[in-house]
Amino acid sequence: MRSTYSDDRILQCAFLRVGSFPEILACESVDIDLCVCSLHLKDLLQVDTALRQEKHLMFIQILKACLLDFFPKKKPDDELCQKVLSKQEHDLEELEKGLQARLANTEMLGTGDSGYVSLADVERKERELSEQLIDNMGAFWKQMESIQPTLMDQFKCSSSKARQFMMTLTGRMIVAEGLLHDSQDLHVLDTLERTMGRSHLARMVEFLRTQIQEETKCRLAAISRGLELLTVQGQLSGRQKEELLTQQHKAFWEEAERFGREFTQRGKDLVQASQARQAEAAAELTQTQEEERRSFLADSQLTSDPGEFLKAFHEVLERQRLTRSDQEGDEDTRITEAMAALCQELYCSTMGTFQKFVDSLFLKTLPEVTSLPVAECETLRQQVQEQAARQLGQADRFRRRQWGLLCDLLEQDKRVWLEEGTLSTVLQRQLRDHHESTIHGVLSRFSGLSEESSRGILQGHELLLCSALRRLALRGTTITALAQMRLSGKKRLLQELHEQLALEQGVSPCLEEHQWQLLRALEARIQEEAARLEDEAQQTGLRLQQQLLAEAQEAGRLLQLHMERVIGQALLVHARNVASKGRTREKEDFKRTLVETVVESVYVTSTSVNRLVQAHYQAVGKLLQAHEEQLLQRLKTLQGERINAYKLWKKQEFSDPSLESQTADGTHGASQGVQQRMLSQQKRLLDQFTKHQQGRLNSQRQKAQELDQLQAQLETQLQEAEQTLISELSTLARVPLPENKPFSNKRGLPEKPVRTKRKKPPPREREDLGTPNDDHLALADHTTGPLRCEGFQPTAFLLPPVKCLESGNDSSQEYPKSVEPVGMAKIRNTSGRSCWRGYEARGPLSSTAGVPVFKSH
Repeated sequence: MRSTYSDDRILQCAFLRVGSFPEILACESVDIDLCVCSLHLKDLLQVDTALRQEKHLMFIQILKACLLDFFPKKKPDDELCQKVLSKQEHDLEELEKGLQARLANTEMLGTGDSGYVSLADVERKERELSEQLIDNMGAFWKQMESIQPTLMDQFKCSSSKARQFMMTLTGRMIVAEGLLHDSQDLHVLDTLERTMGRSHLARMVEFLRTQIQEETKCRLAAISRGLELLTVQGQLSGRQKEELLTQQHKAFWEEAERFGREFTQRGKDLVQASQARQAEAAAELTQTQEEERRSFLADSQLTSDPGEFLKAFHEVLERQRLTRSDQEGDEDTRITEAMAALCQELYCSTMGTFQKFVDSLFLKTLPEVTSLPVAECETLRQQVQEQAARQLGQADRFRRRQWGLLCDLLEQDKRVWLEEGTLSTVLQRQLRDHHESTIHGVLSRFSGLSEESSRGILQGHELLLCSALRRLALRGTTITALAQMRLSGKKRLLQELHEQLALEQGVSPCLEEHQWQLLRALEARIQEEAARLEDEAQQTGLRLQQQLLAEAQEAGRLLQLHMERVIGQALLVHARNVASKGRTREKEDFKRTLVETVVESVYVTSTSVNRLVQAHYQAVGKLLQAHEEQLLQRLKTLQGERINAYKLWKKQEFSDPSLESQTADGTHGASQGVQQRMLSQQKRLLDQFTKHQQGRLNSQRQKAQELDQLQAQLETQLQEAEQTLISELSTLARVPLPENKPFSNKRGLPEKPVRTKRKKPPPREREDLGTPNDDHLALADHTTGPLRCEGFQPTAFLLPPVKCLESGNDSSQEYPKSVEPVGMAKIRNTSGRSCWRGYEARGPLSSTAGVPVFKSH
């Protein structure tokens, strides 16, 4: 049979909306569990707010210290530094204001004009608060990203220095996040202790307040028994007894109601006074702590030791938070003591009034009604008081047992909270391992990234992951509180059953058969409700944990988007560096100088140029052929190694003794259940899949490394062949290379050699020069690329063979396919020789000024 506390009924259960703990003490008929848990949620939100503000303060101080470290010429009061810091402070203030406005709107949703709130509204509000806090976390990440372009724009620093700045800033923020995480764990435990203490104090005041009802019942029962004795003796009629009992009931319960009204009224006055006193003390403490923070920041040195400064600043803020917490706890204790003193005062006053009622009944009313002597009425009064004392003693023993059960329940709740905290820690560790393995796996696929870039990416990922896990840890504590609120009804029912059992067992040591049957039925009911509570706790925890995992996925999505953007930027920088590798200005100047010198040189002939070109072609062809052979050989070797490794892995898998034992156990099926075998098989399959995937990734990584090595080797060989061609061409043209400097030296080039003077052609003949065709317009407008191999295809570093028409010599030569004469113009030189002029070299020696012109003599 399903419990009466269904999900819909629980979620729609309304309880008093309270803003502080004293309000719970002053209200009557309040659900203490739900109200205290709602205060617990409020305290957790305050913890998050305090830690977020501390994070912003530490971020500004870390940013200031980094500016002073990287720009030592800038003073702390420098206008540019102050501008950057003011901009960041303003953005953080706007970010916090927007968040507080959204949080306030969320607090007002579903409230209406009622002073009560439902559990469904609380869960919806907490879910929306969590989403807004995650969005705020993402906004802070974006604000941190904006610092690097600000540095490059405002301080005119290089991108490399800006990246180093961000890495230093990120590293110090990781330290700050670690301090904040430890502080959050401490405050969560402190909040749990305060919640348990509040439950204890509220239950104690409730016990004191309901004690008057037990006194009333016991005294009225004793009076009823005394009047019944007079009725049996015939000294009091039944009608008179009923009239006297009615009068006594009315008087006693009116006095008990007066006790409740006066306690509520005076309790509210105490609460208002306590809130006013607490607000005044909080304002003074806030002002004092603000002055303490300013004094600390003014006296401390940011650049002396950043780590020690962060720890010292955190200790100051932590001590201030603990001081505020202690102040609130002291005020809770003070108001509880005041409420208990008020209850004791009203209790003594009410007991005096009860005694007057009893004295008036037995010493004044009964002698007049029954004509009994005063001495007999006094004796009867003493008997009634003794009977009332015995009943009050039994009630007191029951209340003590009841209080013990309540303390046990609080201890059990505390253990549940701590267990959930441990599970939350395990979940955080799993999420951390998952995200770290993911980012390392992603970076392992980009072997071209530099170590510095990978370290910066991992460092940024660590910072964001710490921030996200800290938020999820606090959300997990909130989930635990919501689960306890959902289970409060069933726990209350089980507590009432335990109290009823304790009451029945304390009635008499000797019980009749039907009483024993009732006790056994009650114990069975308790066991049944306990089983239902455990099952409901598992289902409720599972549903709420699914919400937490969904929010963890959302935070992981934000983290993934951020890291995708960061990795994309790193890959873009890497691609630009690779594309510009070797494209130094000195190289381009030397090649341009060499081309112009060869064109003007009188030492270069068609035969010598063709010999160099053909030798270069042959060298490049041999290099490509050797590269292809090495490539095929390495691919075959890697494939064979992979096949052998796969066979070995399959052989080890089938010969695994644990697998055989599991199969044997599954065959017998005596000690292992179906669910356990399925879980074991699922784990084994997941392990196989992970190993197989890791093996494939390792194989692909090894293959990529081999290909990179072969490509790098080919590029080096092509560059050497290119250097050889340049050296031979320089020797042929008698152009000196840089003295004692390799070609790749970036310091500069020697001065241009003296060109051979020649007369400029007439304007008419110069107009006849050929122009590049449409297919080569783009080549003529672009900067010459590096001397390297792209995609394993040789770049044609070739001089076109010159077709010269000597006197009486009409020989011609074929042009290589990669070099075609473009726009030839026949020019007559002073010696009477005619030559073809206006060739375009389709290679790395092509000039940026247009088509290089070669001259043959």
